[in-house]
Amino acid sequence: MSLRRRIEKSKWLSGTIGGLLSRYLALCNRTTDWQIEGLDDMKDALSEGPILLMMWHSRMAMGAPHWPSDHAPVTSLHHRSPLGRISGVMQRYEGLTPFEMSATRSNLVASRAVMKRFHQGISIVMTGDGPVGPAHKLQDAPLDWASRMGAPVFAYAFSTTRGHRFNSWDRLLLPYPNGRGAQVFARFDAPIPRKLTGPNRIALRNALEGFMNTTTARADAILGLSPGP
Repeated sequence: MSLRRRIEKSKWLSGTIGGLLSRYLALCNRTTDWQIEGLDDMKDALSEGPILLMMWHSRMAMGAPHWPSDHAPVTSLHHRSPLGRISGVMQRYEGLTPFEMSATRSNLVASRAVMKRFHQGISIVMTGDGPVGPAHKLQDAPLDWASRMGAPVFAYAFSTTRGHRFNSWDRLLLPYPNGRGAQVFARFDAPIPRKLTGPNRIALRNALEGFMNTTTARADAILGLSPGP
């Protein structure tokens, strides 16, 4: 049986791998010299209510460690896949409340569950292009939730001078310890329509994609690196 199938069938295996990775990322977080931009602005927004935080799948590895879990509760979304299950375990280790998206449930049912948590005052964290891409193309769910929630929308990205790029659809960035790093949190200040029609849906998608790309490029630029995926 392949490792993928074993992870899908075994909560113990996904939990073990997730726990090990969580400890590894905690080590990277402690030993990296971070430059942080925009976190105080996000904390100010959180003091007034929940937010929606989005990131590209390629920069999600440090999303959980960098969320200010001592400042506000958050629900993090992950898919029912081997990587998604491991990600859910890692998020739980970091004090987040993961929510598993199921391929057997409709988007409507999943959206209602997410919105219920939001109305309870819990922020939402998600990847904009996950779980399978295409990379840097905003999917419908985060676009719809950004419209329906009427809450502040923030983008997040991290970068590092020491890391590894996987040969995956998203070119996932995994940090190494003892490097220099950047964390960027940026607020999307453009108006978000509460009802999405054809033209303004396209306009909002393009605007949010561009904003998330700019945020990611900013994290690279802080470290003097060329923009990456």
